[in-house]
Amino acid sequence: MQGEVSPSDYKDLVLFLATAGIVAPIFKRLKINPILGFLLAGVILGPFGLGRLIPYAPWLDYVTVDSPDEIAQLAEFGVVFLLFMIGLELSWERLRLMRRLVFGLGAAQVLGCSVALGLGGMALGLPPVAALAIGAALALSSTAIAVPVLAERRRLHSEGGRATFSVLLFQDLAVAPILITLTILGRGDGTFALRDLVALAPAAVGLGAIVLVGRLALRPMLKSVARAKSEEMFMAACLLVIISAGLVSALSGLSMALGAFVAGVLLAETEYRHEVEIKIEPFKGLLLSLFFVSLGIRLDLSLLVAKPVLILGVALGLLAVKAAMVFGLGLAMRLGRRASAEAALILAAGGEFAFVILDNAIGAQVVPRAVGQAVLVSATLTMFLIPA
Repeated sequence: MQGEVSPSDYKDLVLFLATAGIVAPIFKRLKINPILGFLLAGVILGPFGLGRLIPYAPWLDYVTVDSPDEIAQLAEFGVVFLLFMIGLELSWERLRLMRRLVFGLGAAQVLGCSVALGLGGMALGLPPVAALAIGAALALSSTAIAVPVLAERRRLHSEGGRATFSVLLFQDLAVAPILITLTILGRGDGTFALRDLVALAPAAVGLGAIVLVGRLALRPMLKSVARAKSEEMFMAACLLVIISAGLVSALSGLSMALGAFVAGVLLAETEYRHEVEIKIEPFKGLLLSLFFVSLGIRLDLSLLVAKPVLILGVALGLLAVKAAMVFGLGLAMRLGRRASAEAALILAAGGEFAFVILDNAIGAQVVPRAVGQAVLVSATLTMFLIPA
């Protein structure tokens, strides 16, 4: 019968909910960060874990994820809601005070690590363009893992925590220019034209539109919804604000997470800040857990078995280069030695934007597919180490 729903259509959702219900309590009782539990659960439930054993034990199909790509798309909202909640805790005044760290330390980290890692790639025999593309991808760190780890230890507002978040915020801003540069390199001539500079205009227009509409419409809209005294309507309005800001940002060539962050900062200046925070917290927690599971699902362990020296060597090299670079830049920016070390340890690993940038680099034929996949496995392994 056409349109009939099969129970198997909901298998991935049921698996995730069961994982969330089992992993979080167990790891909290063991006093281990639940993020590690979700990452490990993703590895086990994914096509590269138990999924590889299905030909020998067909019943395992019932406890493995069938659609990793669909889960990854939904899981991206975990980062979106996380950045929105961070924005709620900030204000334009605090962001203005952080500008030295955002555009000083953040810019220096992205450029410095991109060049250093790119030179490392060239030393391993990669063409300069491919090496720099990989360097730019690996220079970005994981907001989705770093921020919850800092928040759990109540270090987000410490000197090291502020420096870490400032760098992560600049990295989000850097994604669009990196992707545009990859498109140019993919054309083969490697030259910039006026249309390439114009390609950055939608990003500025998109951010401007979010700020303008937010300033003019957010408070009146929430006041109108609050008068109805309906919790469901207020929750729907909050979700509309987050998703709309994220979509406008994505259509402008930026990340959805950055648009949601700006929306959070705008809402932080309204009297509804705390009520919004209470309504959105459950969505953030659930979707962020799904994000960590999806990262584990994408880890192809067969590459680690086939090329252990290369994969582990790249992972260790990435950690060493980024940690040394961030520590040195932190001291140069007059941060304390402890704050510089804290930022270096948290920012040393790869991040979720490595998947976005390397996928684009592979599609533009800038980076060979086999090399890109091996680098992604290395980056994912380093992300496992952040909570530790």
